[in-house]
Amino acid sequence: MTSPVSAASPVFKGDFVDLTLTGVTNVSHDTSIFRFAYPEADDESGLITASAILVKYKDENDKNIIRPYTPITDPRTKGYLDLLVKVYPEGKASKHIHSLKPGDKLAFKGPIIKYPWTPNKDPQVVLIGGGTGLTPLYQLIHEITSNRGEDQTEITLLYGNKTVDDILLYDELKSIAAKDDKFNVYFTVEKDAPEGTITGFINDAVVKKAIGDKDFKSLKFFVCGPPGLYNAISGSKVSPSDQGELTGLLKSYGIDKEQVFKF
Repeated sequence: MTSPVSAASPVFKGDFVDLTLTGVTNVSHDTSIFRFAYPEADDESGLITASAILVKYKDENDKNIIRPYTPITDPRTKGYLDLLVKVYPEGKASKHIHSLKPGDKLAFKGPIIKYPWTPNKDPQVVLIGGGTGLTPLYQLIHEITSNRGEDQTEITLLYGNKTVDDILLYDELKSIAAKDDKFNVYFTVEKDAPEGTITGFINDAVVKKAIGDKDFKSLKFFVCGPPGLYNAISGSKVSPSDQGELTGLLKSYGIDKEQVFKF
């Protein structure tokens, strides 16, 4: 079973619920982890992997602003959830969240189920992400690698960023890779890559290096990131219910559209 919901009360039941910010941890120059407390210490999210939630607040014109975010907390965590949020110059919701102080409240609604994972559903997965597009991919990584007694899925993560300082959850990803021989991660940055990191973008050479001698037809690909990454790798989805046509680099490998899931 994936992320089984225990007898604890699920927080997310389809309606908006106010949660209180209890702490903020800076992880880079423009990204922080925001911890929000559930109403009760024993509450669990009620989410499954992979799923998202909505946040809502009113702007200066009393207009509701609603945006989706993906928690990085294990769905079974009791008492709180963590959001990894990068602030964007034009991002209304991200700027609002970064303005919050401990004790402030934010409205949440869920679950928004993206890709219901079950152990060994896809024996070999390739995760391709950029920036904060890491968050749903990290959900999958955590779910699979924390359930190795049952789930033997092999994972390859290709994660691109502008600079080394932009790499999110770097220590967490390296720690998982050091302990789990079925998880491999490749970091790319646009310039000045240190040892162990690739200079450039996620391109044909990087993908083929990461995949090695695996048969492309045997792989499941998950993609999440900014528009430029979608355009280059897979093409964009049309809507939450329409994955759109497969284009870009992945199409050039002759794989089927059904082998690719776009978050």
